[in-house]
Amino acid sequence: MTSVPTKPVLLTGASGALGRVLAKSLSEAGWALVMTDIAAFPDPIPPRATFTKADLSDGVTILRLAEGCGTIVHLGGISVERPFEEVIGPNIRGLYHIYEAARREKARVIFASSNHSVGFHERTESLGADTQFLPDGYYGLSKAYGELMGRMYWFKHGVENVNLRIGSACPEPVNARMLASYLSYGDFSRLVIACTTAAKTGSCVVWGASNNSRMTWWRDDARADIGWAPTDSADPYAGQLAGKVSGDPVEERYMGGAYCSIEYTRSAPAPAGLFNAVKD
Repeated sequence: MTSVPTKPVLLTGASGALGRVLAKSLSEAGWALVMTDIAAFPDPIPPRATFTKADLSDGVTILRLAEGCGTIVHLGGISVERPFEEVIGPNIRGLYHIYEAARREKARVIFASSNHSVGFHERTESLGADTQFLPDGYYGLSKAYGELMGRMYWFKHGVENVNLRIGSACPEPVNARMLASYLSYGDFSRLVIACTTAAKTGSCVVWGASNNSRMTWWRDDARADIGWAPTDSADPYAGQLAGKVSGDPVEERYMGGAYCSIEYTRSAPAPAGLFNAVKD
């Protein structure tokens, strides 16, 4: 049984798929939750939880909701690839409000980053947590910015944060790419619990993928420091999904998958390596 935090946990994006998973699992563990989302919460409000409908752009409300909280689990914002003007408000300005609230409350931030912050790395690579950001769209770009904001708030203000570079968090994998990137809901919940209850985190990164034997892309993160190891796996789905690919050479080449192909205008894939502007 996990320890129960002494202070409430602020959960943004509570009405989304992952927010609802966490609301259920954390509530069942006895945690007190302050939940918020721009959309109404579609389920019964769990015990020891409150819900407030709010926009991340409303900094005053975010500050009020964070009062007395020891951890902010930040899942809120645009969660898929969208045009720049849609992403910049919730994912950039909204995140600023989250970190200002964390600074005031001396709270830890658990930030739902994404594999799309490094999406244009090729699938043949093996990336450490300190790898170069190569976002595959405006959504991934906002996640890279979010991680950098966390680093700044750690060095400047001492705000602890854990950046979860989530792979494919879903009930089960649905294509060959997810045999590597799949993150089960159970592993995700246990990861958030470990991030919240760890004695200290500094500013660190954890790759969000289950114990998949095909996960050779991502390595050398902070999971051991916070006490998390995934226990679920995509491996049982390998037989039915191994050949389920898109046929799109851009999608299949890069870690970000289909997001790399959205509005892709190059006549040919970029040359391999990190300094393509020089090589072209």
